[in-house]
Amino acid sequence: MKLTSLFILLALFSITTQAQDLLQQQLDSVIITSSRIDLPFKENSRTITVISSSDIKNSAATNVADLLQQVAGVDIRRRGTAGSQADLYIRGGGFDQTLLLIDGIKMDDAQTGHHTMNAALPIEVIERIEIIKGPAARVFGQNAFNGAINIVTKNNLKNTVSANVETGSFNQLNGSLTVGTELENSSHIIHVGKMTSEGYRNNSDYDNTNYFLKSIFNKNAQAIEMITTFSDRKFGAENFYTTNPTFNEYEETKNSLIGFTTTFNTNTLKIKPRIYWKRNEDLFLLRRDDPAFYRNLHITDKLGAEVNASYTSDAGITGFGVDISKIYIRSNNLGNRNRFMTNLFLEHQFKLLDNKLDITPGVAVTYFSDFKFHAFPGLDLGYQITNDLKLYGNIGYTYRIPTYTDLFYNDFRTAGNADLKPEEAFSQEIGLKYNTNRFSSTIAFFNRDAKNLIDYIRPNTTETIYTATNITEVNTKGFEFDTSYNFKINNFYQTLSIGYAFLEDDILDQNKDLSRYSLNTLKHHFTTRLSTQLCNNLKQNIVYKHAERTTGQSYNVWDASLVYTLKQLEFTATASNIFDADYIETGFTPMPPSNVLFGLRYNFN
Repeated sequence: MKLTSLFILLALFSITTQAQDLLQQQLDSVIITSSRIDLPFKENSRTITVISSSDIKNSAATNVADLLQQVAGVDIRRRGTAGSQADLYIRGGGFDQTLLLIDGIKMDDAQTGHHTMNAALPIEVIERIEIIKGPAARVFGQNAFNGAINIVTKNNLKNTVSANVETGSFNQLNGSLTVGTELENSSHIIHVGKMTSEGYRNNSDYDNTNYFLKSIFNKNAQAIEMITTFSDRKFGAENFYTTNPTFNEYEETKNSLIGFTTTFNTNTLKIKPRIYWKRNEDLFLLRRDDPAFYRNLHITDKLGAEVNASYTSDAGITGFGVDISKIYIRSNNLGNRNRFMTNLFLEHQFKLLDNKLDITPGVAVTYFSDFKFHAFPGLDLGYQITNDLKLYGNIGYTYRIPTYTDLFYNDFRTAGNADLKPEEAFSQEIGLKYNTNRFSSTIAFFNRDAKNLIDYIRPNTTETIYTATNITEVNTKGFEFDTSYNFKINNFYQTLSIGYAFLEDDILDQNKDLSRYSLNTLKHHFTTRLSTQLCNNLKQNIVYKHAERTTGQSYNVWDASLVYTLKQLEFTATASNIFDADYIETGFTPMPPSNVLFGLRYNFN
């Protein structure tokens, strides 16, 4: 079925179905916590997608990487199953240009953005995911070149225990235990999970372990929130980076975080201080059974302290903050290095014309010990046409300094470049969003003029070494459309979501056949999800994804899931790549064929 025909059929279905009001929390009441000025979703003048906990449950996804693939404009390029390794892109940018946050804590990695998704959490502990598209350096700093994703964790699970077991194709075996407890002056969430598989092809096995702890102490007075995460992933990396069938690559990554946050509130002033320590370890063997042949070991530590504040007055809301961090890296390939960073943020929201017009100018000023001072000014505008319809736009400068891999990494196919300049871009966006209890829709048009983008380039097609290079100016433009429709059939709630993103850049005209990363962007990206319930205990989800990349490769993937609930028991069946599409999302690694996963969850309430 052609893409346009499918779109028309789904649209007609949504229009002709009898709709009823949903008895659920409206999206308008969700407070977007990823900005320094906390605003309800409805009042924010940026392109923001919120994936709620109910959306997660109805997504047919078993991990964050698969979940984000269902959002138009977000390009998750996986190398296998269970999220063992995946790269995160927004609006055509590279994996170094998107920032991941956990409860507002920046999870950037100075070694390489290739490790961004190592920090992704188990979906059992996630309350919602906030996806901010477009330049976000004014709010978060230099890594939010094209956008940011904030994973918001659950605050409490009351007194519950939930056990989950899954098994399926490729000898997948997953197990997890989630515990929530509410005490007199504290609350705690604990999660332990393990995922294993023999793999769907040679040397694609994995053994992944996740630990999560979130505690709120002294909650009856000055509450202190502690979050601790640890992930340990061991996986065969067959042809992740090379095409040589004799290498049998292997990789291990360990990612951990511990952070403490508290909040001081008065009628007009909110101050939120935080300290944290993030660590990532990456071990790579070119030959799994011969570590001495080629081995890389990188250990990166980031120590950070930040204070974010907002002040409310008759003139509006002022957001300001400071973020200080120190980075250390020890590597047999990159050397032993360190970097000191300071970020200062300031923005103010004005409201005019009976609060229908909001204007938010702001600036971030950043100091790097090795790249000195840089500033990122920006401006958000919004006009509330009706109570449900808003016109918005934003402009801003954005920036990214090279990673240590860009600067210093060397192997038989790759050469770093210590003389690299930082990436820069000026971005513009205009959009329209409509939100009611039953129907929500957003359309946005964007343009980005970038220079000094970093890619790995070879001088000709016969040369085998790719060198990190600042390529010439690149223009990227496109538009995105997202809509979600909620309705009832036989008094049961149903949801239909549709998204489409179009992107065009001129990078092909400048680097034909010579680029390693930048040529593989998504030109067309269509997603749809239908979540239905036709009887008391059974829910169905169908997800369709169409992708067409700038290189001409295109593919269609269908996923589905069934959830059957019987009192405290929950049975699940998830089918991925139902029609056995043959495709590659990145590099040389074919994605898994059709596969299934069966699960059993028991809630000890």
